[in-house]
Amino acid sequence: MSKKHPIISVTGSSGAGTTTVKSTFDQIFRREGIKSVSIEGDAFHRYNRADMKAELESRKAAGDETFSHFSYDANELGELEGVFRSYGATGLGKTRHYVHDDREAEKWGVAPGNFTDWEDLDAGSDLLFYEGLHGAVVADGLNIAKHADLKIGVVPVINLEWIQKIHRDKASRGYSTEAVTDTILRRMHAYVHCICPQFVETDVNFQRVPVVDTSNPFIARWIPTADESLVVIRFKNPRGIDFPYLTSMIQGSWMTRANSIVIPGGKMDLAMQLIFTPMVHRLVADSRKA
Repeated sequence: MSKKHPIISVTGSSGAGTTTVKSTFDQIFRREGIKSVSIEGDAFHRYNRADMKAELESRKAAGDETFSHFSYDANELGELEGVFRSYGATGLGKTRHYVHDDREAEKWGVAPGNFTDWEDLDAGSDLLFYEGLHGAVVADGLNIAKHADLKIGVVPVINLEWIQKIHRDKASRGYSTEAVTDTILRRMHAYVHCICPQFVETDVNFQRVPVVDTSNPFIARWIPTADESLVVIRFKNPRGIDFPYLTSMIQGSWMTRANSIVIPGGKMDLAMQLIFTPMVHRLVADSRKA
Protein backbone atom coordinates (compact mmCIF):
# COMPACT_ATOMS: atom_id res chain seq x y z
CA MET A 1 0.00 0.00 0.00
CA SER A 2 1.17 3.49 -0.78
CA LYS A 3 -0.43 6.76 0.24
CA LYS A 4 1.45 8.64 -2.46
CA HIS A 5 0.55 6.34 -5.38
CA PRO A 6 -2.66 4.41 -4.56
CA ILE A 7 -3.78 1.24 -6.33
CA ILE A 8 -7.34 -0.05 -6.81
CA SER A 9 -7.62 -3.75 -7.66
CA VAL A 10 -10.78 -5.39 -9.01
CA THR A 11 -10.66 -9.18 -9.00
CA GLY A 12 -13.02 -11.75 -10.45
CA SER A 13 -12.93 -14.82 -12.64
CA SER A 14 -13.71 -14.96 -16.35
CA GLY A 15 -17.34 -13.94 -16.89
CA ALA A 16 -17.79 -12.50 -13.41
CA GLY A 17 -18.48 -8.94 -14.56
CA THR A 18 -15.29 -7.08 -13.65
CA THR A 19 -15.52 -5.08 -16.89
CA THR A 20 -18.84 -3.61 -15.72
CA VAL A 21 -17.18 -2.51 -12.49
CA LYS A 22 -14.35 -0.92 -14.47
CA SER A 23 -16.91 1.06 -16.49
CA THR A 24 -18.37 2.48 -13.28
CA PHE A 25 -14.94 3.49 -12.02
CA ASP A 26 -14.21 5.12 -15.38
CA GLN A 27 -17.32 7.24 -14.84
CA ILE A 28 -16.17 8.21 -11.35
CA PHE A 29 -12.67 9.12 -12.56
CA ARG A 30 -14.03 11.18 -15.47
CA ARG A 31 -16.62 13.01 -13.36
CA GLU A 32 -14.25 13.75 -10.50
CA GLY A 33 -11.31 14.79 -12.70
CA ILE A 34 -9.06 11.95 -11.56
CA LYS A 35 -6.27 10.75 -13.87
CA SER A 36 -5.98 6.98 -13.70
CA VAL A 37 -3.83 4.43 -15.50
CA SER A 38 -5.12 0.89 -16.04
CA ILE A 39 -3.63 -2.56 -16.37
CA GLU A 40 -5.44 -5.74 -17.40
CA GLY A 41 -4.89 -9.09 -15.76
CA ASP A 42 -4.77 -10.81 -19.16
CA ALA A 43 -1.62 -8.81 -19.95
CA PHE A 44 0.19 -10.96 -17.38
CA HIS A 45 -0.63 -14.35 -18.86
CA ARG A 46 2.57 -16.33 -19.37
CA TYR A 47 1.64 -17.75 -22.78
CA ASN A 48 0.07 -16.44 -25.97
CA ARG A 49 -2.85 -18.42 -27.39
CA ALA A 50 -0.78 -20.87 -29.48
CA ASP A 51 1.75 -21.49 -26.70
CA MET A 52 -1.03 -21.95 -24.15
CA LYS A 53 -2.67 -24.56 -26.35
CA ALA A 54 0.64 -26.42 -26.63
CA GLU A 55 1.22 -26.17 -22.88
CA LEU A 56 -2.28 -27.50 -22.16
CA GLU A 57 -1.68 -30.49 -24.44
CA SER A 58 1.69 -31.13 -22.80
CA ARG A 59 0.21 -30.97 -19.30
CA LYS A 60 -2.69 -33.20 -20.28
CA ALA A 61 -0.31 -35.78 -21.76
CA ALA A 62 1.55 -35.74 -18.43
CA GLY A 63 -1.70 -36.41 -16.54
CA ASP A 64 -2.38 -32.85 -15.37
CA GLU A 65 -6.05 -32.02 -16.08
CA THR A 66 -6.11 -28.91 -13.87
CA PHE A 67 -3.83 -26.44 -15.65
CA SER A 68 -5.62 -23.31 -16.92
CA HIS A 69 -5.38 -19.53 -17.18
CA PHE A 70 -6.57 -19.43 -13.55
CA SER A 71 -3.46 -21.32 -12.39
CA TYR A 72 -0.71 -19.30 -10.76
CA ASP A 73 1.97 -20.81 -13.00
CA ALA A 74 0.06 -19.84 -16.16
CA ASN A 75 0.64 -16.21 -15.29
CA GLU A 76 3.55 -13.86 -14.67
CA LEU A 77 2.39 -13.00 -11.16
CA GLY A 78 5.87 -12.00 -10.05
CA GLU A 79 5.81 -9.41 -12.84
CA LEU A 80 2.36 -8.23 -11.73
CA GLU A 81 3.49 -7.83 -8.13
CA GLY A 82 6.53 -5.99 -9.43
CA VAL A 83 4.33 -3.50 -11.30
CA PHE A 84 2.22 -2.95 -8.17
CA ARG A 85 5.36 -2.45 -6.09
CA SER A 86 6.92 -0.11 -8.64
CA TYR A 87 3.79 1.98 -9.02
CA GLY A 88 3.31 2.26 -5.26
CA ALA A 89 6.87 3.49 -4.85
CA THR A 90 7.26 5.74 -7.90
CA GLY A 91 3.95 6.11 -9.73
CA LEU A 92 5.57 4.36 -12.70
CA GLY A 93 5.43 0.90 -14.24
CA LYS A 94 4.94 -1.10 -17.42
CA THR A 95 2.09 -3.00 -18.99
CA ARG A 96 0.97 -4.55 -22.26
CA HIS A 97 -2.27 -5.86 -23.82
CA TYR A 98 -3.48 -9.33 -24.68
CA VAL A 99 -5.39 -9.20 -27.97
CA HIS A 100 -8.53 -11.36 -27.79
CA ASP A 101 -10.25 -10.87 -31.15
CA ASP A 102 -10.26 -9.13 -34.52
CA ARG A 103 -11.72 -5.93 -33.11
CA GLU A 104 -8.87 -5.62 -30.62
CA ALA A 105 -6.39 -6.66 -33.32
CA GLU A 106 -7.48 -3.70 -35.42
CA LYS A 107 -7.00 -1.41 -32.44
CA TRP A 108 -3.58 -2.68 -31.35
CA GLY A 109 -2.10 -3.87 -34.63
CA VAL A 110 -1.32 -7.36 -33.29
CA ALA A 111 -2.90 -10.65 -34.36
CA PRO A 112 -5.52 -12.14 -32.01
CA GLY A 113 -4.08 -14.40 -29.34
CA ASN A 114 -0.86 -12.41 -28.97
CA PHE A 115 0.54 -9.66 -26.74
CA THR A 116 1.48 -6.12 -27.61
CA ASP A 117 4.93 -4.89 -26.62
CA TRP A 118 5.52 -3.74 -23.05
CA GLU A 119 5.06 0.01 -22.67
CA ASP A 120 5.41 2.55 -19.88
CA LEU A 121 2.34 3.66 -17.98
CA ASP A 122 1.54 7.35 -18.41
CA ALA A 123 3.38 9.48 -15.87
CA GLY A 124 1.62 11.87 -13.50
CA SER A 125 -1.41 9.70 -12.73
CA ASP A 126 -3.45 9.93 -9.54
CA LEU A 127 -3.91 6.16 -9.15
CA LEU A 128 -3.50 2.76 -10.78
CA PHE A 129 -6.56 0.64 -11.62
CA TYR A 130 -6.21 -3.14 -12.08
CA GLU A 131 -8.91 -5.48 -13.40
CA GLY A 132 -8.32 -9.21 -13.75
CA LEU A 133 -8.01 -12.67 -12.24
CA HIS A 134 -5.23 -12.26 -9.69
CA GLY A 135 -5.39 -8.81 -8.11
CA ALA A 136 -5.47 -10.06 -4.50
CA VAL A 137 -3.26 -13.17 -4.53
CA VAL A 138 -1.43 -14.18 -1.37
CA ALA A 139 0.37 -17.47 -2.05
CA ASP A 140 3.62 -19.14 -3.09
CA GLY A 141 5.82 -16.30 -1.87
CA LEU A 142 3.60 -13.71 -3.56
CA ASN A 143 1.63 -10.99 -1.82
CA ILE A 144 -0.04 -8.91 -4.49
CA ALA A 145 -2.87 -8.00 -2.13
CA LYS A 146 -0.68 -5.99 0.25
CA HIS A 147 0.22 -3.49 -2.49
CA ALA A 148 -3.40 -2.53 -3.28
CA ASP A 149 -5.10 0.19 -1.25
CA LEU A 150 -8.64 -0.81 -2.24
CA LYS A 151 -9.47 -4.39 -3.26
CA ILE A 152 -12.85 -5.28 -4.78
CA GLY A 153 -14.17 -8.77 -5.49
CA VAL A 154 -16.78 -9.48 -8.16
CA VAL A 155 -18.27 -12.88 -7.41
CA PRO A 156 -21.65 -13.81 -8.94
CA VAL A 157 -23.10 -17.13 -7.82
CA ILE A 158 -21.37 -19.83 -9.81
CA ASN A 159 -24.22 -20.81 -12.17
CA LEU A 160 -24.74 -17.16 -13.14
CA GLU A 161 -21.00 -16.75 -13.68
CA TRP A 162 -21.02 -19.73 -16.03
CA ILE A 163 -24.04 -18.41 -17.96
CA GLN A 164 -22.31 -15.06 -18.43
CA LYS A 165 -19.10 -16.75 -19.59
CA ILE A 166 -20.87 -19.09 -22.01
CA HIS A 167 -22.83 -16.28 -23.62
CA ARG A 168 -19.82 -13.95 -23.81
CA ASP A 169 -17.44 -16.52 -25.29
CA LYS A 170 -20.01 -17.72 -27.84
CA ALA A 171 -21.01 -14.22 -28.91
CA SER A 172 -17.67 -12.40 -28.94
CA ARG A 173 -15.13 -15.20 -29.42
CA GLY A 174 -17.01 -17.71 -31.56
CA TYR A 175 -16.68 -20.65 -29.15
CA SER A 176 -19.21 -23.48 -28.97
CA THR A 177 -21.06 -24.32 -25.75
CA GLU A 178 -19.08 -27.56 -25.59
CA ALA A 179 -15.75 -25.72 -25.87
CA VAL A 180 -16.68 -23.27 -23.11
CA THR A 181 -17.92 -26.15 -20.93
CA ASP A 182 -14.57 -27.93 -21.33
CA THR A 183 -12.81 -24.73 -20.25
CA ILE A 184 -15.03 -24.40 -17.18
CA LEU A 185 -14.34 -28.00 -16.15
CA ARG A 186 -10.58 -27.61 -16.63
CA ARG A 187 -10.55 -24.43 -14.54
CA MET A 188 -12.47 -25.76 -11.53
CA HIS A 189 -9.41 -26.88 -9.54
CA ALA A 190 -7.68 -23.53 -9.93
CA TYR A 191 -10.96 -21.69 -9.35
CA VAL A 192 -11.17 -23.32 -5.92
CA HIS A 193 -7.48 -22.97 -5.04
CA CYS A 194 -6.39 -19.78 -6.82
CA ILE A 195 -9.45 -17.56 -7.35
CA CYS A 196 -11.72 -18.10 -4.32
CA PRO A 197 -9.01 -17.50 -1.65
CA GLN A 198 -8.58 -13.94 -2.93
CA PHE A 199 -12.06 -12.96 -1.78
CA VAL A 200 -10.90 -13.23 1.82
CA GLU A 201 -8.40 -10.44 1.04
CA THR A 202 -10.81 -8.08 -0.75
CA ASP A 203 -12.22 -5.04 1.07
CA VAL A 204 -15.62 -5.09 -0.68
CA ASN A 205 -17.30 -8.02 -2.47
CA PHE A 206 -20.21 -7.79 -4.89
CA GLN A 207 -22.14 -11.02 -5.40
CA ARG A 208 -25.00 -11.01 -7.91
CA VAL A 209 -27.71 -13.56 -7.12
CA PRO A 210 -30.37 -14.27 -9.78
CA VAL A 211 -33.98 -14.67 -8.64
CA VAL A 212 -34.89 -16.75 -11.70
CA ASP A 213 -34.06 -20.38 -12.43
CA THR A 214 -30.41 -20.90 -13.38
CA SER A 215 -30.28 -24.57 -12.42
CA ASN A 216 -28.81 -25.66 -15.77
CA PRO A 217 -26.50 -22.88 -16.96
CA PHE A 218 -25.43 -24.85 -20.03
CA ILE A 219 -28.83 -24.58 -21.73
CA ALA A 220 -29.80 -21.08 -20.53
CA ARG A 221 -31.05 -19.06 -23.51
CA TRP A 222 -30.26 -15.67 -21.99
CA ILE A 223 -28.42 -14.07 -19.09
CA PRO A 224 -30.65 -13.06 -16.15
CA THR A 225 -31.07 -9.30 -16.26
CA ALA A 226 -30.13 -6.89 -13.50
CA ASP A 227 -33.82 -6.57 -12.60
CA GLU A 228 -33.96 -10.35 -12.20
CA SER A 229 -31.18 -10.27 -9.62
CA LEU A 230 -30.19 -9.12 -6.17
CA VAL A 231 -26.67 -8.05 -5.24
CA VAL A 232 -25.08 -8.85 -1.88
CA ILE A 233 -22.43 -6.30 -0.91
CA ARG A 234 -20.09 -7.39 1.86
CA PHE A 235 -17.52 -5.13 3.57
CA LYS A 236 -14.48 -6.73 5.14
CA ASN A 237 -14.29 -3.92 7.68
CA PRO A 238 -17.66 -2.16 8.12
CA ARG A 239 -16.20 0.55 10.34
CA GLY A 240 -16.89 3.92 8.76
CA ILE A 241 -19.51 2.59 6.32
CA ASP A 242 -22.74 4.63 6.67
CA PHE A 243 -25.28 1.84 6.27
CA PRO A 244 -28.32 4.01 7.15
CA TYR A 245 -27.29 6.41 4.39
CA LEU A 246 -26.88 3.60 1.86
CA THR A 247 -30.21 1.96 2.68
CA SER A 248 -31.98 5.33 2.50
CA MET A 249 -30.40 6.20 -0.86
CA ILE A 250 -30.85 2.77 -2.49
CA GLN A 251 -34.55 1.99 -2.66
CA GLY A 252 -35.37 -1.61 -1.83
CA SER A 253 -32.09 -2.33 -0.01
CA TRP A 254 -31.68 -3.86 3.43
CA MET A 255 -28.98 -5.16 5.76
CA THR A 256 -28.57 -8.90 6.31
CA ARG A 257 -25.49 -8.87 8.56
CA ALA A 258 -23.48 -6.26 10.38
CA ASN A 259 -21.15 -6.02 7.37
CA SER A 260 -23.54 -6.80 4.50
CA ILE A 261 -26.24 -5.06 2.52
CA VAL A 262 -28.53 -6.45 -0.19
CA ILE A 263 -29.69 -4.25 -3.06
CA PRO A 264 -31.84 -4.72 -6.19
CA GLY A 265 -29.64 -5.75 -9.11
CA GLY A 266 -30.57 -2.67 -11.13
CA LYS A 267 -29.11 -0.44 -8.40
CA MET A 268 -25.58 -1.89 -8.55
CA ASP A 269 -24.10 1.04 -10.47
CA LEU A 270 -25.70 3.52 -8.05
CA ALA A 271 -24.40 1.55 -5.07
CA MET A 272 -20.86 1.53 -6.45
CA GLN A 273 -21.05 5.25 -7.12
CA LEU A 274 -22.20 5.94 -3.55
CA ILE A 275 -19.70 3.59 -1.94
CA PHE A 276 -16.58 4.21 -4.01
CA THR A 277 -16.72 7.92 -4.85
CA PRO A 278 -15.82 8.99 -1.29
CA MET A 279 -13.23 6.20 -1.05
CA VAL A 280 -11.55 7.36 -4.27
CA HIS A 281 -11.62 10.97 -3.05
CA ARG A 282 -9.93 9.88 0.17
CA LEU A 283 -7.21 7.95 -1.65
CA VAL A 284 -6.46 10.86 -3.99
CA ALA A 285 -6.57 13.46 -1.19
CA ASP A 286 -4.13 11.40 0.91
CA SER A 287 -1.94 10.96 -2.18
CA ARG A 288 -1.76 14.67 -2.84
CA LYS A 289 -0.97 15.41 0.79
CA ALA A 290 1.84 12.84 0.70
